[in-house]
Order: sequence, then structure tokens, then C-alpha cells
Amino acid sequence: MVDQNETTQSELTSACEFTLLATDTDTSARRGRLETRRGVIETPVFMPVGTQGTVKGMLPEQLLDLGAQIVLANTYHLYLRPGHERIKRLGGLHKFMHWDKPILTDSGGFQVFSLGDLRKIDEEGVRFQSHLDGSAHVLTPESSIAIQEALGSDIMMVFDECIPHPAQRDYVAVSTARSSRWAERSKQARRDPTAALFGIVQGSMDQDLRRQSAEQIMSIGFDGYALGGLSVGEEAAVMYEVMDWTLPLLPADQPRYIMGVGTPENLVEAVARGTDMFDCVMPTRNARNGVLFTSTGKISIKQARYLEDEQPIDTACDCYTCRHYSRAYLRHLYQSHEILASVLNTTHNLYYYHKLMRQMRDAIAAGTFSDFRAEFYRQRSLTGEA
Repeated sequence: MVDQNETTQSELTSACEFTLLATDTDTSARRGRLETRRGVIETPVFMPVGTQGTVKGMLPEQLLDLGAQIVLANTYHLYLRPGHERIKRLGGLHKFMHWDKPILTDSGGFQVFSLGDLRKIDEEGVRFQSHLDGSAHVLTPESSIAIQEALGSDIMMVFDECIPHPAQRDYVAVSTARSSRWAERSKQARRDPTAALFGIVQGSMDQDLRRQSAEQIMSIGFDGYALGGLSVGEEAAVMYEVMDWTLPLLPADQPRYIMGVGTPENLVEAVARGTDMFDCVMPTRNARNGVLFTSTGKISIKQARYLEDEQPIDTACDCYTCRHYSRAYLRHLYQSHEILASVLNTTHNLYYYHKLMRQMRDAIAAGTFSDFRAEFYRQRSLTGEA
């Protein structure tokens, strides 16, 4: 694949450059452009999750057709299988997975958090047992960065601890302070100046700790800033409150990334609050489970009501799936456990997400984001999903 908009590192003055192109007058929504060593990313942007070096059910060329500008890959999983050193010997993750555009890698912190009793956290890092074979491993800020550099990541994330919710404030304070120290060690471990490195603000649902974390992470200095520890079981209203506290603290001239979020409603609300970047497994995982996103809400294709429904998933959608297949056929594929069900459902859901981001970019640029937001919820009110 040839990227016609590729920006070479020689044209950049840092590992990445963020340009703010427009701001909304009624909200904090931002239209921007992020330049990396492997191309330009128009923001706000959604990043499909390619945990194992692949977005499940999608060819790279299909992702491009759907509007993907960047994908996310998983440090923890690729470290365990097939191994970052093997991927490096084979030419790096971009060559390995046949993807020429930017790749963001997470640090492995969230996956380690999800291991529960299989991991132990101390100042050095995290000792854990592989979920694959039970083998013992240690992941530290230094090794996380080394793994991400071996993969050839264009945007790396500092190693941090994702705090569960709910959690005692004393634990949150200790964990957040440790994540700040790990962030400093992550930056010191960086060897490739052409790969961007983003800091992560923690602090759970505590306003003071979020502010302290933001100040500490910004004092270290990174190419961009992320909010971690959200979408871990809290109510949406609480999530938005944390965004309201924290996003205004972050530099206006650098990209802001909210990790692991979320639903279409989450994306609209987070963009309204000034977020530039998102990732989430929701569109792909839901697709494999027969849940499809539409302009009026979501539908579960497995339901019997679609047995003879000749309509497309969404009459307002022009994706490949909606142009060629009926709800009845998609239900048949899903009920028959056909692989094509995952392919067609994922095609639709990712198209929907990328179209939503494109619509928001256009609305911000045109100065009509508030109108777009109101219409977004009006459509959902027609089916009671607002």
C-alpha cells in the first residue's frame, strides 16, 4: 500500500506534530491534524483495535476503504505470541501485518490489570503469569518501551497501572503516584526519537488525584496525553465528569487521547469535551456478537424479528454490507455461525464508527457541531435510545 499523504520524519521537528485546525464555539470540540513518521491523521479519530496484529475479520485494504487512518496493537499479547523479537527479525509489525499507516501500541498495563490474581505489582513493575501457558514474566516500564520499539510502533504509550473501579482512595493515590514514576522511567527508556511517546493521566474518579496526575505527567513532558482508567465500570455521567475535570488541564497544542472509549454516545460527548483520539473493541467485538450500530441506535441481528426483514442494517448507511445484504441474510449467517457474519458485521460497524468521526470533523470545521450533536440524539430519540 502506498500512502499518498505520508510525512517523512525529516519533515517533522519532533516525533509527531499536532496542528489545531478549528474549535467549536459552543463546546470544546476540536478539529486537528496529527503528523507522524508514517502519515497524517485527521482528528478526531477512532483507532480500530488490532490486538494480535490484526483487526479481527478485516483485511488491511478493507480497513483503508472503511476510513481507518491508524490502528492499535497490543504490547502484552504480541510480547507473549509470537514475540516482539521475532516480529522485529521479520521486519517489524508494519511489514508483519501488511499495514503501512501509523500504529499505536498500548503499554500492556491494561491487560496486566485484567489478569487479577495472576499478577503482582511492585515498584519495579508487574510480575505475572501468561494467560496462555502459565509461564512467569515481568513487565516493567523499561521492557514495555523496548517491546514497543521492537514492534516499530509509531505512537507508544508509557507503562502504567489501570486502576479498577471502585477503589479505595488510598490505593488510588499510591497507584497514581507509582504510574507517574513509571512514566518518567518510560521516557528515560526511550531510544527511538522518531517514535512518539504519550503520557497517561490516572487518578481514577478522584478530581484532586486526576489533577495531580496531570500535573506530574505534563511536568515530565510527552508528545501527547491520554486519559487512562476510564470505561472500567463507572457510569457514563461519572466518565464525563472526569473528562470535564481533566481535559482542560492538558496542553491545547498537543493531542488528547481517551483510552478504551467507547459507545457512539461516548465518542460524541468526549469530542464535545475536547478529545482527539479514541480506541475501543466495541465495534468489532459487538459485530462478532451480532450487535450492529445504526444512525438510530443499535440492533441485535440475532432477534427473530429480522427473520424475513429485507431492509439493510441501516437505511442511512452506504457501507458494503448495507448496499448488498439484508437483515434477514445477516441473521441467517449469524445463526448459522458462518465466518462471513463476522466479516460483514464488522465491516458495517467500523464503517459506522469512521463515518461518525468524519461527520464530527466536518461539523467542527463548518462550525455546526452543536447542530450535529442535537441531530445525533434526535435520531436516537425516535427509537427510544437517546
